[in-house]
Amino acid sequence: MSNDAPVSPVAPRVERVPPHSEDAERGVLGAVLLDADKVMDLCIERQLVPESFYVPAYRAIFEAMQEMSRDGRPIDLLTISERLRGSGVLDRLGGPAALNRIVDATPTSAHAEYYITIVRDKALLRSVIHAARDAERICYEPEADAQSVLGQAEQSFFDITAHQHGQMRAWPDLVHEIVALFDNEHRGFQGVPTGYRNLDDTMKGMKPGNMIVLAARPSMGKTSLAMNIVENAALGKGDPTNRPRPVAVFSLEMSCVDLVKRMVCCRAEVSAHRIDDGFISEVNHRKLIQAADVLVRAPIYLDDSAGLEITELRARARRMRAKHNVELIVVDYLQLLRAPEFSRHGRQVEITMVSAGLKAMAKELGVPVLVLSQLSRAPESRGTTEKPKLSDLRDSGSIEQDADMVLLLRRPCRIVGDPEHDNRTLAYVDVAKNRNGPAHEDIRMEFDEDYTRFRDGARGMDEASIQPTYLQEETG
Repeated sequence: MSNDAPVSPVAPRVERVPPHSEDAERGVLGAVLLDADKVMDLCIERQLVPESFYVPAYRAIFEAMQEMSRDGRPIDLLTISERLRGSGVLDRLGGPAALNRIVDATPTSAHAEYYITIVRDKALLRSVIHAARDAERICYEPEADAQSVLGQAEQSFFDITAHQHGQMRAWPDLVHEIVALFDNEHRGFQGVPTGYRNLDDTMKGMKPGNMIVLAARPSMGKTSLAMNIVENAALGKGDPTNRPRPVAVFSLEMSCVDLVKRMVCCRAEVSAHRIDDGFISEVNHRKLIQAADVLVRAPIYLDDSAGLEITELRARARRMRAKHNVELIVVDYLQLLRAPEFSRHGRQVEITMVSAGLKAMAKELGVPVLVLSQLSRAPESRGTTEKPKLSDLRDSGSIEQDADMVLLLRRPCRIVGDPEHDNRTLAYVDVAKNRNGPAHEDIRMEFDEDYTRFRDGARGMDEASIQPTYLQEETG
């Protein structure tokens, strides 16, 4: 038997009324009219804004109340009526009788905080719905990229909570937190140590929430230094307790395989070039296996996705922080990150947004973010002996402004005409900016190019014997 019944069309989407409570909104306005001084302070503290009100009439009334409070004017039935009448809003609301009905419906201002909480929570729910609909709309765009959409969606939802101010913290909790900070300072460091004596003496560790920029011209070894710091942090080197620190590495330039190979060879002190030539002696093979046994236990998490957008990188970092409790994030390197929505405004604006996003990520996650950056050709054009400057940071001056610390790496052997050009191992790290400490200090280091290993102190010194000054004080 054939089914000739017509196919019913898809049921139209029914638009539901967004979450709101008209009674609670009316209660807030009535409480303000009954006791403006107290209730308006509560509204400000709980971040109530005109957009928190769903009913248009109530939104207009609260906006007028907010303006009057900001101007220091008294708020009552008479003054708010005059204010609304002067702006032509009172007649649209139904005249003074509408305000009288609001007051009559509010028995007391004692429950104002309860009404404010309801209005605020309903507004948050509407924000969530708005963010979800935006994500849905983007998903249907022809050029939508799944990873990019996911990053934007995560960021939009996080922004909803990020814009909510925290409650006042208890005074004893703040005092205990500062005492713990003093304890760390007494031991000579804060945050994550780099594992290098001179760097840690100056930096006092990579501090939570800080953006540290390590910049250099190509082939100076900035990736090598960054990965040495990653290894030190993940193995607990330079920490008084030898506690390993989980580290997240975003490598936009090198693949994970190349990075791991470099780290194992560096740890084993075996030349990667010799391996590439197909020669591994029995001794070197044993050293490589021993190095791999040490590094395999290090809490290092690599992501080598190329061409990441800043919103996507922040989303991935947020997940790593939640899943692995990473205490240090390394990004190699800044100029390879993208902010497509700002690219049409020029490269400088795009990099400005990328830099701001990295700084926001450090504060949001509460961990230090070590960002590698390119320098422009300006040092080469100024002269052979001229040191790099902050203004040489490539593409945007906002990098210098956003960074809490800027480290400029140079190797005299790579600079033609430098007085120390013949020293193949010498390297300098110039602390060009240090928001919380001394700056413009040249820190001398040694670099073994065969092993891509930076050392603290003169070449040939036993690295295990070098201790930061705070450890020397404790053991001495």
